[in-house]
Amino acid sequence: MSTLTILKIGGALLQQPEALSDCLDYFHGLPGHKILVHGGGRRASQVSKALGITPRMYEGRRLTDEATLEVVTMVYAGLENKRTVAQLQALGCPAIGLSGADANIILSENGGAELWITAMRGT
Repeated sequence: MSTLTILKIGGALLQQPEALSDCLDYFHGLPGHKILVHGGGRRASQVSKALGITPRMYEGRRLTDEATLEVVTMVYAGLENKRTVAQLQALGCPAIGLSGADANIILSENGGAELWITAMRGT
Protein backbone atom coordinates (compact mmCIF):
# COMPACT_ATOMS: atom_id res chain seq x y z
CA MET A 1 0.00 0.00 0.00
CA SER A 2 1.27 3.48 -0.88
CA THR A 3 1.84 6.12 1.77
CA LEU A 4 -0.01 9.45 1.71
CA THR A 5 1.82 12.37 3.28
CA ILE A 6 0.08 15.70 3.86
CA LEU A 7 2.38 18.65 4.52
CA LYS A 8 0.97 22.05 5.57
CA ILE A 9 3.15 25.12 5.09
CA GLY A 10 2.26 28.58 6.31
CA GLY A 11 2.03 31.74 4.31
CA ALA A 12 5.12 33.14 6.05
CA LEU A 13 7.22 30.38 4.48
CA LEU A 14 5.93 31.34 1.03
CA GLN A 15 7.59 34.72 1.47
CA GLN A 16 11.02 33.24 2.30
CA PRO A 17 12.44 32.03 -1.03
CA GLU A 18 15.36 29.99 0.33
CA ALA A 19 13.34 28.31 3.08
CA LEU A 20 10.51 27.61 0.62
CA SER A 21 12.95 26.09 -1.85
CA ASP A 22 14.35 23.81 0.85
CA CYS A 23 10.83 22.80 1.89
CA LEU A 24 9.78 22.03 -1.67
CA ASP A 25 12.95 19.98 -2.22
CA TYR A 26 12.07 17.99 0.90
CA PHE A 27 8.46 17.58 -0.24
CA HIS A 28 9.52 16.42 -3.69
CA GLY A 29 11.75 13.78 -2.13
CA LEU A 30 9.01 12.26 0.02
CA PRO A 31 8.06 8.75 -1.06
CA GLY A 32 4.53 7.84 -2.09
CA HIS A 33 1.57 10.07 -2.71
CA LYS A 34 1.68 13.53 -1.22
CA ILE A 35 -0.42 16.62 -0.77
CA LEU A 36 0.98 20.07 -0.03
CA VAL A 37 -1.41 22.47 1.69
CA HIS A 38 -0.27 26.07 1.75
CA GLY A 39 -1.31 29.23 3.49
CA GLY A 40 -1.13 32.75 2.17
CA GLY A 41 -2.63 34.98 4.82
CA ARG A 42 0.22 37.47 4.90
CA ARG A 43 0.11 37.93 1.13
CA ALA A 44 -3.71 38.18 1.26
CA SER A 45 -3.38 41.00 3.80
CA GLN A 46 -0.79 42.76 1.62
CA VAL A 47 -2.99 42.51 -1.47
CA SER A 48 -6.06 43.62 0.50
CA LYS A 49 -4.24 46.73 1.71
CA ALA A 50 -3.01 47.49 -1.82
CA LEU A 51 -6.63 47.35 -3.00
CA GLY A 52 -7.79 49.64 -0.19
CA ILE A 53 -9.43 46.85 1.81
CA THR A 54 -8.56 46.78 5.49
CA PRO A 55 -7.88 43.22 6.65
CA ARG A 56 -9.85 42.39 9.78
CA MET A 57 -8.79 39.70 12.20
CA TYR A 58 -10.41 38.45 15.37
CA GLU A 59 -8.64 36.06 17.73
CA GLY A 60 -6.30 35.03 14.92
CA ARG A 61 -9.11 34.39 12.43
CA ARG A 62 -9.65 36.43 9.29
CA LEU A 63 -13.06 38.07 9.12
CA THR A 64 -14.00 37.48 5.51
CA ASP A 65 -16.56 39.74 3.90
CA GLU A 66 -17.35 39.51 0.18
CA ALA A 67 -14.48 41.77 -0.93
CA THR A 68 -11.99 39.91 1.27
CA LEU A 69 -13.22 36.56 -0.04
CA GLU A 70 -12.36 37.71 -3.57
CA VAL A 71 -8.86 38.69 -2.43
CA VAL A 72 -8.15 35.46 -0.56
CA THR A 73 -9.41 33.46 -3.53
CA MET A 74 -7.06 35.36 -5.84
CA VAL A 75 -4.12 34.88 -3.50
CA TYR A 76 -4.60 31.32 -2.25
CA ALA A 77 -6.06 29.69 -5.37
CA GLY A 78 -4.22 31.91 -7.82
CA LEU A 79 -0.98 33.69 -7.05
CA GLU A 80 0.50 31.54 -4.28
CA ASN A 81 -0.91 28.28 -5.62
CA LYS A 82 0.42 28.69 -9.14
CA ARG A 83 3.82 29.94 -7.98
CA THR A 84 4.18 26.90 -5.74
CA VAL A 85 3.04 24.51 -8.49
CA ALA A 86 5.56 26.05 -10.91
CA GLN A 87 8.38 25.61 -8.39
CA LEU A 88 7.45 21.98 -7.80
CA GLN A 89 7.28 21.30 -11.54
CA ALA A 90 10.72 22.87 -11.96
CA LEU A 91 11.98 20.22 -9.53
CA GLY A 92 10.42 17.49 -11.66
CA CYS A 93 7.53 16.97 -9.26
CA PRO A 94 4.28 16.39 -11.17
CA ALA A 95 2.11 18.95 -9.36
CA ILE A 96 -1.36 20.34 -9.86
CA GLY A 97 -2.93 23.19 -7.93
CA LEU A 98 -6.41 22.91 -6.50
CA SER A 99 -8.43 25.03 -4.15
CA GLY A 100 -10.91 23.74 -1.64
CA ALA A 101 -13.70 24.88 -3.93
CA ASP A 102 -12.56 22.61 -6.78
CA ALA A 103 -14.86 19.57 -6.90
CA ASN A 104 -15.96 20.43 -3.34
CA ILE A 105 -12.82 18.75 -2.02
CA ILE A 106 -12.94 20.82 1.16
CA LEU A 107 -16.24 21.69 2.75
CA SER A 108 -16.59 24.11 5.63
CA GLU A 109 -19.16 26.02 7.58
CA ASN A 110 -19.37 29.76 7.95
CA GLY A 111 -18.20 31.07 11.34
CA GLY A 112 -21.59 32.75 11.49
CA ALA A 113 -23.05 36.10 12.30
CA GLU A 114 -22.32 35.69 16.01
CA LEU A 115 -18.56 35.76 15.39
CA TRP A 116 -18.92 38.87 13.23
CA ILE A 117 -21.05 40.67 15.82
CA THR A 118 -18.68 39.77 18.65
CA ALA A 119 -15.65 40.85 16.61
CA MET A 120 -17.21 44.15 15.55
CA ARG A 121 -18.15 44.96 19.15
CA GLY A 122 -14.65 44.08 20.28
CA THR A 123 -15.91 41.86 23.11
